[in-house]
Amino acid sequence: MWNIRTSYFTNPILFMLLPILFITPTAAMGRGVFTSEDIEEGTVLEIAPVIVMSKEDRVLLDQTALYNYIFEWGTDQSQCCMALGYVPVYNHSYNSNCDYIMDYETDTIVIRAVRDIKAGEEIFINYNGEWNDTTPIWFDAK
Repeated sequence: MWNIRTSYFTNPILFMLLPILFITPTAAMGRGVFTSEDIEEGTVLEIAPVIVMSKEDRVLLDQTALYNYIFEWGTDQSQCCMALGYVPVYNHSYNSNCDYIMDYETDTIVIRAVRDIKAGEEIFINYNGEWNDTTPIWFDAK
């Protein structure tokens, strides 16, 4: 079982991706991220760098297919970002098995398990930001 509790918050790592994660087609959501081994609650799965863009860029991005893949960014959320790594491929669940933390100082997004995850299970984040937030999102999520 994987249990990487990185010292990220005291000694930042700028990029990391667990080697047990993989992307494969899903039955209902296109592609998704899965794990080949058990992952323990609290484990950091990924530290992904982001490309930060301005609010003017956001207006243009909102007119493209990237609209569904960008995050609001900054303490006042006046910017947006495109995450690299696997972050754009994690599917949404209102009761996800991971959360994400935005680090504005290092321009990274950290993906962390909020419960134990079994081998073969899909990795989900909640697009609302909080792992168990049931507020409806901008598309019909089932």
